[in-house]
Amino acid sequence: MPEAQLRVKLLQMTENPLSLIYAACRQCYSTSFAGDIFEKEIDDKKKESFIKKVVESGHESPLEHVKFTFAIEGVSRALTHQLVRHRIASYSQQSQRYVKEEDFEYVIPPSIKESEELRIEFVRIMEEIQAGYKKILKRFEKKGIVGEKANQDVRYILPQATETKIVVTMNCRELLHFFEQRCCMRAQWEIRNLANEMLKICKSHLPAVFSNAGPKCEKLGYCPEGKKFTCRRYPLKEELVRNKKLAKGD
Repeated sequence: MPEAQLRVKLLQMTENPLSLIYAACRQCYSTSFAGDIFEKEIDDKKKESFIKKVVESGHESPLEHVKFTFAIEGVSRALTHQLVRHRIASYSQQSQRYVKEEDFEYVIPPSIKESEELRIEFVRIMEEIQAGYKKILKRFEKKGIVGEKANQDVRYILPQATETKIVVTMNCRELLHFFEQRCCMRAQWEIRNLANEMLKICKSHLPAVFSNAGPKCEKLGYCPEGKKFTCRRYPLKEELVRNKKLAKGD
């Protein structure tokens, strides 16, 4: 069975996102009706410039009105267990109860793939599990247990490496938070790869919101993870403070 390959596709995003965010934000400070602001002809460049300033200021609630929906495949169950912890989102995941997994694809971690010895052992184990899955299904069939009744119990032997598919919807505010957490080098490699692919799509479709999105260190200008976990892309906060003091001659 071939190794699973990550694929991310944008299914849908909110129509007229610039006008919607612009109107929602303006409503907070205007006596005008948001419906009229939304319909008003305003140059997109002016809206983009305004929205960028809003995002930079931290006034993010208007961003919640715009959402992105992604179709994702070629990821592991280990990844989706992490993904669904982002609770301000909607998920529809492939069921192991209704979908038979006798020839499941799987995700191989890079640390295993880079070693031929480990890769061979990993594939051997996956193939043994596939064989065991099929054997149990056949024994269930002899007992008259078939379909979802069989699948729902035999799935207990499936590994976290099993490939899965999922549809994800997040609003822009949650996406910014998701990218801050999961584009970080401390994030697990698989969900970081997914986050980076989603970020590329968001940047190309709505740069006014996502042009500066990414790991939290890029926004902060320092690494908040602490000395033990920093990737050294940015200095630690205490290092930044110390360097500023030295520059001032304190």
